[in-house]
Amino acid sequence: MKDVTRLNNRYGDDKVFDGCSIFGVMDTSGAPMPANIAVQAIDLMRDRDNGLGGGFAAYGLYPEHPNKYAMHVMYTSPDGKRQTEAYLEQWFDIDVSEAMDTDPTVIQDSPLMQRYFASIRREQQGSRDEAQRVADITMYVNSHISDAFIFSAGKNMGVFKGVGHPYDIARFFKLEQYSGYIWTAHGRFPTNTPGWWGGAHPFSLLDWTVVHNGEISSY
Repeated sequence: MKDVTRLNNRYGDDKVFDGCSIFGVMDTSGAPMPANIAVQAIDLMRDRDNGLGGGFAAYGLYPEHPNKYAMHVMYTSPDGKRQTEAYLEQWFDIDVSEAMDTDPTVIQDSPLMQRYFASIRREQQGSRDEAQRVADITMYVNSHISDAFIFSAGKNMGVFKGVGHPYDIARFFKLEQYSGYIWTAHGRFPTNTPGWWGGAHPFSLLDWTVVHNGEISSY
């Protein structure tokens, strides 16, 4: 093959469209699997990411709170946290609010990670579909409140993601303490958008999570 680069990259740009790594596994019996299955698998593909984004999604994660929305939120300022919590309290009964267990020595200058277990307040339920309301609340925070980003808001599942290799993200969130019957994982090689904590995969809304390889924004 002569000058194979011209075939692989006809426009001569510096994007790597066939980068990114993805992994998924499901136990169809619903039995929980430890996180290391996904962590080890995705780390085998480290050559397909560049350390600008990594993440995991797990289902069956919170059996002690199966009917509560498990909201994972990242904050980059105390004011963002105050504003978001004031907004969430208008809509939710929050049973638990806790700092997520992380290791800040693994990744420097990381956002503050907070977790909430919550249910829609009875007086706010009304006739509107509950799932749509939670989706709207999530999108409002992510679009209108500075320094705050809800990156997971489903039931009995959760997303863990950030800027780093997937192995580093797993160590940062101490994933060895979690189990789930579904795991997906992603190592990002950004193409046309920057690497940032909220932009890492998996993308999540309600119980849905997505990882993908390559650029899909133009299709």
